[in-house]
Parts: sequence; structure tokens; C-alpha cells
Amino acid sequence: MNVLLVTHGSRGDVQPFLALASGLTAAGHTVTLMGPYTFVELARSAGVPYVPVLDGPLELYTDPVVRRANEDRRGLRGIVRGVQWFRRNRPQYVKLLDDLTAKVKAQPRPDVVVFAPWLPVQHLAEWLKVPAVPVCFQPGWVPTPDFVNPLAPGRLPASLSRASYAHAELPVRLLYGSALARVRCESLGLSDRGNKLSILSRPDGGPATVLQAFDPGVLPGTPRYPPTTHTTGFWHLPTTGDWRMPADLRAFLDAGERPVYIGFGSMAGSRAAAKSRAVLAAVRQAGVRAVIATGWGGVRAPDGEQGRDVDKVFFMDEVPHEEVFPHMAAIVHHGGAGTTASALRSGRPQVVCPFTFDQPFWARRMHALGLAPPPLPQYRLTAGRLAASLDRAVNDRELAEAAEQFALRTVTRNGVEKAVEVIETVVESRVHC
Repeated sequence: MNVLLVTHGSRGDVQPFLALASGLTAAGHTVTLMGPYTFVELARSAGVPYVPVLDGPLELYTDPVVRRANEDRRGLRGIVRGVQWFRRNRPQYVKLLDDLTAKVKAQPRPDVVVFAPWLPVQHLAEWLKVPAVPVCFQPGWVPTPDFVNPLAPGRLPASLSRASYAHAELPVRLLYGSALARVRCESLGLSDRGNKLSILSRPDGGPATVLQAFDPGVLPGTPRYPPTTHTTGFWHLPTTGDWRMPADLRAFLDAGERPVYIGFGSMAGSRAAAKSRAVLAAVRQAGVRAVIATGWGGVRAPDGEQGRDVDKVFFMDEVPHEEVFPHMAAIVHHGGAGTTASALRSGRPQVVCPFTFDQPFWARRMHALGLAPPPLPQYRLTAGRLAASLDRAVNDRELAEAAEQFALRTVTRNGVEKAVEVIETVVESRVHC
């Protein structure tokens, strides 16, 4: 097969596609991945052919308005922040759509397009006359009667479970607005009647094949999904052995008890200085050592101390989760799907401090599964609360045992292999029609 993969967002949105690309290549297929310019080097190190597109919305991660909206969307103020978030992001997504369209049209025609659902790539696949397979990193896109859509705003009763999925794709359509109809008509020569084509439907009205790239064990119960929806397990990049732990990090790990990892990924809140003080105070209060990943996540080292051991703390700009998490006593993170997957695989207890989108759901699930203390949302993060959560994560033997057992179960499930099989079946069934 010739497979075109399309994604956009943070590392957690790109790295699973790199894992899928590696799996497809190993199975003998030709693969091209489209993603943001920011991750060109990451793709190169993974050996995946990569076509960069505009960073677009990634350029707004440090925007104060976007930061406030990401941190807290409760109540009327949260609604206002959400509207402001859309106004900031919409022009970026429209530019991204135009760039994606041009780049896809310049590629050799693939046999199938596999894409992230917040990119309206199903329309490009329709123009190419090939199947479109969306990849969902969190539940919330495919309806089930068994639990409320975790991406829905606010809390809804269980009786509204199926109804809560009715407008799952509405935020995506609002981001692109009339630009989608323009692209369909002017760039692709398609009818504007299809500008609301769901990721769950083929242009002929039949159900689309959907990949859910997470472990079914993280879901509440055994939800009922359509037979065209495949929950494969998480997608992990195979370790190549090329990464070498920096000598100063190795020295820090060897100098004492296992530290905790603290990092909030690509999510940056509006109170970076206050959050940094709270995190450092919590580490001191809990009496633990810590590796803190600064990156985009709003936690900063004191001036002049980047990369040094300060008060039992080691600061790094970025660390490969799969390589570093197993050396930790516990993982403190924001609850992004990718980081949650790596934390689960490491077999370490977690403390989840969610911002928005799917992160509160993952935080609740980690607690419900007995792998983490109760969620600590970013807007409630204080030194005392974080210290209490750290103390429990490091010292609660039940949490540690549950995390180890879950890791043993999830590591046996090869999500990439299952996804490759599904994609092969999609193309083969179309060829035989």
C-alpha cells in the first residue's frame, strides 16, 4: 500500500503517527507522514518520510489568551475564554487547511488516508477517491450508549450518554467555518453539500472505519461501539537504543532515591511563575527528588539553573518519556493522551493535573483505575495540594502495585500491529469491490 498519514498538534499527536508509520513500513508498505514543521527533526530521527505543514495553531501556545482558556473554562468566564480561544485559533486553522490542501494535492495518490479527526482530511480523501480512516486518541468521537461523551462541556446525566455525542464534531467545524466549503468548491471541485461530511461516514453514506488508539482497559466497563470502530491499544514507537541518557541526568538519578517526574507537556497555563514556585515548594514539602521537564508546560527553572541539581531538583527542557519514566518513582503530568499512555506503560503511579479537552477524562480514569490520587486540576494546583498528592503517589503501595499490574497487561497489546491489520483490510476490501 501507499499510505498517507496526516496529523497536527503537540508531540503527543505526532509521535503515535510516527509509531504507526514505522509499523506500516515494517509490514512492507510505503508511508508519508504530514505534520507540523516543529517535528521535522523528530520524524527524521524516527526514519519516517515527512512532509511539513504550517505550525499554525502551535504558534499560539504561549499566547496569554490561549493560555488562560486552556487552564480554566469553568462557568461564564470559561465560556468567554472559550470564545476568545476560537477567535485566536480560527485564522491559524484556516491557513493550515489551505496548506494541507496544497501539500496533499502535490503528493502521489495514496491508497488510503489516515488522519487526526480535528483535521477535515476526509474531504481531501473524497477528492482523491480513496478511503479515509480517522484516528481517535481519546473516546468522545464515536458514540456509545455506555458513558457520557468525555469531551462534552460540563457534567451530563448518564441518561444523555448517546445524545452527548450528537455534536462531537461541531467545534472542529466552527474552527474552519466557511473555509471548508470554499476549499471543497474552489480547490477540490467538490459539491458544497458535503462540507459537513462526518469523519464517521464515507461519502456514499456508509460507516467509515475508525481507529481508537488507546487501550480498551482504560475505558469504563466494556462500551458498545460499531463494528467498524477498532480500539487497538496505544501506539508506541519502538525503542531503537539510539538515545543516550545525558551524563548529568544519570548522575542525578544515581545520587539518591528515585525522583518523581513533573512535566505538563505542551500545555502552558497563564501563571507560569506562580506555578513554578508551587511545584518547587511541593517537592520540598513532600521530601522527594524531582526531574522537572520545562518545555512548553509553564514550569521554569530559576535563572541560571537550567539543567542543574537545585535543592534535589533536576531541570530538563524535554525528555523522551518512554526512556525516562521507568526510572521514576511517580509521574506528574497534565493528562494528555500521549503522556498518559507512556505513564501507563512505565508502570509508575501518576498524579494528573489536567488543563482542558480530554485531560480531565484521563485524570478521572487514572484515579478510577487505582493508578493515581484524585485529579488535581491546574486551577486548583497549590504547593500543599500537590505535595499531598506526591506523598501518596510515592508512598501508597496499593497505587504502585496497581500501576505495575496495569503495565503488564497493556504491554502485551500491540496497538500498532492491530492498526496496520485494520488499514490493510480497508484497502483490500476496496480493491476487491
